[in-house]
Amino acid sequence: MTEPLLRIDRVGKRFGGFVALDGIALDVAPGERLGLIGPNGSGKSTLVNCICGTLRNETGSVTFDGRKMDGLAAHQRTILGLARSFQLPRPFHSLSVADNLRIPLLYAVKARSGSHLSARELDDHCVEYLRLVGLDHKAARLPRDLTQVEMRKLELARAMAAEPKLLIADESMAGLSHSEIGDILKLLMVLNARGITIILIEHIMSAVMSFSQRLAVLVSGRKIADGDPQEVVRNPEVEKAYLG
Repeated sequence: MTEPLLRIDRVGKRFGGFVALDGIALDVAPGERLGLIGPNGSGKSTLVNCICGTLRNETGSVTFDGRKMDGLAAHQRTILGLARSFQLPRPFHSLSVADNLRIPLLYAVKARSGSHLSARELDDHCVEYLRLVGLDHKAARLPRDLTQVEMRKLELARAMAAEPKLLIADESMAGLSHSEIGDILKLLMVLNARGITIILIEHIMSAVMSFSQRLAVLVSGRKIADGDPQEVVRNPEVEKAYLG
């Protein structure tokens, strides 16, 4: 049996007397497409922050690619192959679209191997990722010149420039039109086909259902369902959480 790429073992997190995560257990297999859903305040962002190292869980552990992540900072986890995109894109606004990719590319290669990319290699990598997300024609533009969907694509490209094994896509489709949602879904499918394991956090259920091979649901800091998407959405607890 294949070992999980990511194992979340009874992870708990409190903020004072508030229990944000209550013993979350979740495995993600290599190459899997997992949808992570739940109402606002369910603990999704807290869980992602504990996985990525932005927050430290008080109980339980996170294991990635066979290595315990406990005690590792966020940048150390990125070096090991854990990347995320943010719901609100955070580009370097004074730099060009291409330079926004050069920075994570330079960092990732230097951190992993101790070597530097040549100028030619760096340009080739930038072009590769910009073509992948359809932004090669805007390489010299500033982020302010991009549309909303193009900003989301740049955010995904910046995450991919770190050459991750696992990508956590946090609401990459919020506020987009139907056709733009389709563009992001196609891009995520392409990334997954390239061998990237993806956890999709999204409120747009049609997108989650079409993308996910498996669905996990958080409510009030607890995992209440985990399995086949069609079965999960018929779970009475899940229906109650979403419909009341």
